[in-house]
Amino acid sequence: MLNQYPLWKYLLILCVVTAGVLYSAPNLYGEDPALQISATRATKLDAATEDQVLGLLKQNTLAYKSTTRDAHSLLVRFNDTETQIKAKDILKDALGGYVVALNLAPATPRWLTALNAQPMYLGLDLRGGVHFLMEVDMDAAVGQAEERYVSDVRTLLRNKKLRYLSIARSSQGLEFKFRNQDERDKARDVVHNEYPALVLTDADSADSFNLIATLSNAEQREVRKFALQQNITTLRNRVNELGVAEPVIQQQGDSRIVVQLPGVQDTARAKEILGATATLEFRMVDEGHSVEEALAGHVPAGAKLYKRREGGHTLLKNQVMLTGDYITDAASGIEQQSGESAVFITLDGKGAGIFSNATKENVSKLMAVVFIENKSETRVIDGKPTKVKSKVEEVINQAKIREQLGKRFQITGLDSSDEARDLALLLRAGALTAPIEIVEERTVGPSLGAENIVKGFNSTMIGFAAIMIFMAIYYYSFGVIASVALGVNILLLIAVLSMLQATLTLPGIAGIALTVGMAIDANVLIYERIREELRNGNSPQASINAGYDRAFVTILDANITTLIAGFALFMLGSGPIRGFAVTLCIGILTTMFSAVMVSRSIVNLLYGRRRKLAKLVI
Repeated sequence: MLNQYPLWKYLLILCVVTAGVLYSAPNLYGEDPALQISATRATKLDAATEDQVLGLLKQNTLAYKSTTRDAHSLLVRFNDTETQIKAKDILKDALGGYVVALNLAPATPRWLTALNAQPMYLGLDLRGGVHFLMEVDMDAAVGQAEERYVSDVRTLLRNKKLRYLSIARSSQGLEFKFRNQDERDKARDVVHNEYPALVLTDADSADSFNLIATLSNAEQREVRKFALQQNITTLRNRVNELGVAEPVIQQQGDSRIVVQLPGVQDTARAKEILGATATLEFRMVDEGHSVEEALAGHVPAGAKLYKRREGGHTLLKNQVMLTGDYITDAASGIEQQSGESAVFITLDGKGAGIFSNATKENVSKLMAVVFIENKSETRVIDGKPTKVKSKVEEVINQAKIREQLGKRFQITGLDSSDEARDLALLLRAGALTAPIEIVEERTVGPSLGAENIVKGFNSTMIGFAAIMIFMAIYYYSFGVIASVALGVNILLLIAVLSMLQATLTLPGIAGIALTVGMAIDANVLIYERIREELRNGNSPQASINAGYDRAFVTILDANITTLIAGFALFMLGSGPIRGFAVTLCIGILTTMFSAVMVSRSIVNLLYGRRRKLAKLVI
């Protein structure tokens, strides 16, 4: 028979459509307001933690729907956002060593989640949340690289026993001063061999023989590229600490980063944590010189004057014992003896070795912890708002080293438990390689997101209904078949997006609407070809067979060209454009399946078994 599929094709179509129903179904159930409680490296989340959380909720008469616990986090679902926010305030104060974050959890039934069926994630414009455009201070990144070279070259020359007067940064780059030309020439050869990325130039003065070193253009590009990528990694770590589901963190241009946090309700805290550049430095106190003389302007060589948080000043040595770069974990808590807020720090292997050796040599001497934060604020200067950058450096803790310190230790001297929690979070996530500045901020409210969903859904459904009416009037029963195939197409498109855990945005909804319009074109081509065959005098069965077979090549060509355009949009575009491209490309593939295989299977079932089909109404 011309118009009959073998059994395996019908079974294949049935399986695909059934899978489409199952994997698109989770999108119908919505989301629950929830709290996500995550363990840090210093804490463990187990049944006892869950019992503690539930006990606190019952003690404060806060009703919850259900809880889900895995090895790293506990999810508590609530009936409304008011209860969710109250619970967060209570648990945040009670669970000092855990990250407590607001979240929206899918309300998918367990029998669907057992099949790994999950809803699509909703983008910022549909779910609400906050959008940041951040710019990395590339000049600061290059400056920090030069500072590292100052330290490295100083160590290199000492190891090679080459004498120098001074090594420091200047407006020209790195300036090395020597007493005579011979020492300078030897140093130039050593530095050039060890650090070929430095461009060296002679620059003599009246009292010294100088060497100016600048970073080559290639090295500056690498420094800037590394700073951008490292900051993206750090921001991802910080967002993970905030507990945001499906954030978007991506590069834009050579120096900017886009951060989108869908579903975030505490936007002020998100801004504070993302933009903060806090880190720590551990330095020895210069006990051999007077602080009063330093305040009078006589700061000794190799030392620097710092403000103390509790008031007054202290004199610290320039050599840094340890920086926050070696910290692998940090947790806030309470120091048992004094009752003060504290941060409990864990170092990596290399940092532990450095710190152990440094403290071993300085037992019974004073060590200070320097808190460093880069800030950017807007001030009115000469009647114009101007962004002013400042660097806060203050000693938050100064104590005597009583014994050799190793991998784990604690610091105190913080103003509050909130500051201890924030500092611990920043140290866990890592310090930013270079300061960043928020140059654009947009907030989308949940109500606006819900309105966008309704509008997008209505536009798609109105388009679908209009197409159904037109096809039924113009092609009669074949038009109804085309509408059924179109419904299957939308079902499969949503199912594939859900299986891929794609993030649906407004442009993505536009892609779905466009797919609805494009999908019907394939059926129009097929039906017009059937009409043409009937006009040429062919039998109805032969006309159906010829219509599907001969229109297929045209449909394939048209969809391949659109698919190429979709791939180009995905490869070259970013953000919303890529979301549109993903929806478009998947829509083209599901269109090929539904418009050809699904619609023909229905036609075959209705007309293929009729041996004497005298007339075809189309």
